[in-house]
Amino acid sequence: MTTKNLLVELFVEELPPKALKKLGEAFANDLADGLRSQGLAPAQAAVTSFASPRRLAVHVAGVASIAVDKPVSQKLMPASVGLDAAGQPTPALLKKLATLGADASAVPALQRRLDGKAEALFFDSVSRGATLAEGLQKALEGALAKLPIDKVMQYQLADGWKSVNFVRPAHGLVALHGSEVVPVAALGLSAGRRTQGHRFEAAQPVVELRDADSYAEQLRDQGAVIASFAERRAEIVRQLEAAAARQQLRPVDDEALLDEVTALVERPNVLLCQFEPEFLDVPQECLILTMKANQKYFPLLDAHGKLTHRFLVVSNIRPADPSRVIGGNERVVRPRLADAKFFFDQDRKKTLASRVAGLAKVVYHNKLGTQGERVERVRRIARAVARTLGGELLAQQADKAAMLAKADLLTDMVGEFPELQGIMGAYYARHDGLGDEIAFAIEDHYKPRFAGDELPRDMTGIAVALADKLETLAGLFGIGQVPTGDKDPFALRRHALGLIRMLIERALPLNVGELVSAAFHAFPPGHGQAQAELGFFLRERLVGYLREAGYSAQEVDAVVEAKPALWAEIPKRLAAVRAFRALPEAEALAAANKRVGNILKKSEESVLPRVDAALLSEPAERSLFDALAAVGPRSEDAFAAGDYTASLQLLAALKTPVDSFFDQVMVNADDAALRANRLGLLAQMHAAMNRVADLSRLAT
Repeated sequence: MTTKNLLVELFVEELPPKALKKLGEAFANDLADGLRSQGLAPAQAAVTSFASPRRLAVHVAGVASIAVDKPVSQKLMPASVGLDAAGQPTPALLKKLATLGADASAVPALQRRLDGKAEALFFDSVSRGATLAEGLQKALEGALAKLPIDKVMQYQLADGWKSVNFVRPAHGLVALHGSEVVPVAALGLSAGRRTQGHRFEAAQPVVELRDADSYAEQLRDQGAVIASFAERRAEIVRQLEAAAARQQLRPVDDEALLDEVTALVERPNVLLCQFEPEFLDVPQECLILTMKANQKYFPLLDAHGKLTHRFLVVSNIRPADPSRVIGGNERVVRPRLADAKFFFDQDRKKTLASRVAGLAKVVYHNKLGTQGERVERVRRIARAVARTLGGELLAQQADKAAMLAKADLLTDMVGEFPELQGIMGAYYARHDGLGDEIAFAIEDHYKPRFAGDELPRDMTGIAVALADKLETLAGLFGIGQVPTGDKDPFALRRHALGLIRMLIERALPLNVGELVSAAFHAFPPGHGQAQAELGFFLRERLVGYLREAGYSAQEVDAVVEAKPALWAEIPKRLAAVRAFRALPEAEALAAANKRVGNILKKSEESVLPRVDAALLSEPAERSLFDALAAVGPRSEDAFAAGDYTASLQLLAALKTPVDSFFDQVMVNADDAALRANRLGLLAQMHAAMNRVADLSRLAT
């Protein structure tokens, strides 16, 4: 057995750029896993992925020419079934052996071993290791079948009769083990050692590979192709930064655009272009979006983040005189920018307020009515939220912003670029003389749009953003559109997370239950179950948010199970729980709290947190009563003052009397009055210990 490095390349027509990175990684990983599973590649084999617009390839180090043989012990059947009383094979055993390619002559070699309580027959054999040709064929077919392809093409092979399905027509297959061709086939192609370089700039159109290790070097030198996606991306970044630095500017930061452009070129060449400065009168978000989305350009910003009239284009060719490439790109972008300017000028001829009535003609959801009806619901919720946050003046501002928030959906600019909804509304609001507070609220009411996005800038924006998300959640839960598994077509998880972030990160004094209730009151009655489901859904998202923030599962469960009405207080409660857990008394008190909770749950009587001191007959219960009387009010005062850490730490003094109580006192006494009194004492202690968090959740 010899080991050499393996190279497999599939040469195809231009692959979908947005999927190329994922396709390249999947092809490399799945093919390598297929080799490992057959014993042809070591578990820690180095795997290098290559992906360019016209190729998927993988280099795997240390691949064996043949896998080692493996001993196989296969259980056949219980010995009592396979052998008769005389020890001779039964027909059932002979039939089983036949399926394994053996006959009666193999019976003496069968092993008898205990399998559980019964003795079973085992057939020991040696499984021949797969040859590389066999194993690679299987691994290649498996990797191609697993590629994450949404839609495939069906195309005819060269013979004109057969057809195959793949993401794009394939024209070449390379499989080299060291310098030797591995005889495999796929998609109607037989493996060889020839591939093709750059369409226009290759030194020679066909590149004949020497061996697996020379692939990247030969493609670069002879084919003018940087085969590695990562290397090509890094080269684009280097050129973008260098070209921008020469102008004392910086390129717009967009990882998705960078990945897409990397998937469009095989030999990147960054060129500086420009457009007429008068287009800068259009909001820069419009110009940046049209350049990125339609032309795949990198706009250049100044030190203050303001758009300039220069941009960078990543070309796939390197002509000696790039002026024609530069001129062509400048000519192509001009109509795009002119369209944006036209839309902007036309939109400003009508006020946002004049567009609101038109929302009544736009369907939001067939079960939830029009955008006009939706706006009225958002206004109602926004007023309720704003009154709590800042009184009637804030409610009026929030109502006005909510009324205008969706009006830009009817503008030409947002019709062309839906990503600009809210952003354009803010520009048009300022043009209408509505001021920054309303403009900010219109723009910010969609925030946060994604994980890590900034929150609305002021309380008006917060009120409208909360109202918008609450209306969406309540409306869709009300018609049964609840997220399931990985399906969330209306992004309700994102809406819930945005609501949670605003409540906690802005420390809003808002009761979550009242918010949910206000949201459902904006709809016709009859959504009691949906309201409960939404409350549970929000708590689930809250748990996930807190776990991602670094809190342990026990800490989060303890606080969430206490059902705090104000989620803004949750970080303080979590900090208090974390400090409490560091106390030496914490574990014993948590266990005792859990025990108390179980006793109270199992009680068949109605338990009231009342204690008659005259009935305290045991010293241990008197000691607990006195300790609770001393600590309880101080803990309650600290809780009322918002000092949750002090509130919990004061409870440490209860450890000794609690331990003594459970060691010396029979709670379920025969005397009904004594029993009720002791249960009442435990109920008082349970209430005192669980104000900040459910401490029983901390018990190990």
